[in-house]
Amino acid sequence: MHLFYIWKELRNKLFCIIFCLPLFAFGQNKREVHFRLPNPNRDTTPYTLFKDRWIFYADLGYASAPFSIKYTFNESIDKLKFLNNFRTILGVGVSYKWFALRLGVPLPGNVRPISKFGKTIPFNLGFDFTVKKTFCDVDFRNYQGYVIKDAKNYKETLTNLKPNEIRGNTNATSFSANAWYFHDKHFKMSALRGKTGHYDREVKTWYVKTSLNIFGINNGNASIVPQELLDSTNSTVTSSTLSSVDIGIIPGYAYVNKINNWQFSVIAGFGGAIQSKFYMADGITRGFLGLSPRYDFRFIGGYTIPRYFVFIVTDFDNKSIRFNEFVYRQSFYSVKIVGGIRLDPKEKKSKNKL
Repeated sequence: MHLFYIWKELRNKLFCIIFCLPLFAFGQNKREVHFRLPNPNRDTTPYTLFKDRWIFYADLGYASAPFSIKYTFNESIDKLKFLNNFRTILGVGVSYKWFALRLGVPLPGNVRPISKFGKTIPFNLGFDFTVKKTFCDVDFRNYQGYVIKDAKNYKETLTNLKPNEIRGNTNATSFSANAWYFHDKHFKMSALRGKTGHYDREVKTWYVKTSLNIFGINNGNASIVPQELLDSTNSTVTSSTLSSVDIGIIPGYAYVNKINNWQFSVIAGFGGAIQSKFYMADGITRGFLGLSPRYDFRFIGGYTIPRYFVFIVTDFDNKSIRFNEFVYRQSFYSVKIVGGIRLDPKEKKSKNKL
C-alpha cells in the first residue's frame, strides 16, 4: 500500500482516539592572596519556574497550511497556489507541577468567505517534552479542503466574483518528530514559552535540530493539477499523490532576553534533509532519492511578571518535494496570543506540638 494512504488510515484512527572576573586582594606578612568572586550571571539560574503555582491561561489564534506547485504549465502560468480556509481557534488550559491540560475549539465561522474559499476540515494532534538539554515534540496535522487561487486565469467558467476553484477532495497530511539539542543547559523551553516560567536575564546558545518527517498531498483519484493545465508528456504533472519520508539536520542559533518585564526569544536555523520522495500517476507509484533544504524559525515575545503573562507565539514549518522542474512546497504555520495568571502558592499550615 502506498505510504500516503497508510498515513491516511492512521489519521482516521487518530480521529477516534512540542566575560572579566572580579579580583580582590589583602596583605598579610607582605604576602598577597587573590580570591576569585563568583560571576552571578554564570553561577545562578537565569530563569524562574512556577511549578508550585496553579496556572490558568487562554489562547486565541489560527493555524494554516498553504502550498504551491511550480511548473511551466503555459506561457502565462508557472505556479499554482492552494489555500485552505482556516478558522480562529480558542484554547483554555491549566498547569500545575507535572500536570498540564489544554482544550482548543474552533470558533464559529471561517476567516475567509466560504463562497470563494470553500470549507477546510483541520485536525491537529501533538505533544512535547524536555530531557536535560534536549527538547522534543511530535505533531500530526491534516487539512481536508483547498482552493486554487485565481483559477479564473485558466478556467473560463469562473469569474471575478468567484475566482478560485474549490477542491474539496484535496488533502494535506504531515507527521513530524523533532529534537532540539541546546548547548547551554540554561536554555529551557518551559521558561521560553512563558506560562510555567520566565527568564530573568539573557541566554544565547547554538543548537542542532534533527527531524523525521512523513508528509504529502493527494486529490483522491484525480490529478492535483487541473485538467486544463495537464502535460501529457510529463507523468509527474498528472499525479494524484505526492508524498515523502525524510530525515533532516538543521544547525541554528537561539536567543532569549528579558528587559523591564518584556521577554523575547528567537530560534532560527538552516539545513537540509535526505529525502525519499514518491508520486502516483495512473495507478503507478514511482520513487526517488534526493536532498531537500529545510529551515527552522520560532518567535515568542511578550510581557511577564510572576502574577500574570501575555505572549505572542509563532511557529513555522516548511516542507518541499522536487521532481526536476516540478516542485511542491508547503508551509505549516500558526500565530496566537496567549495570556494567563499564576496563582500564589498556598502556605502550608503546620501544627505546633506542645
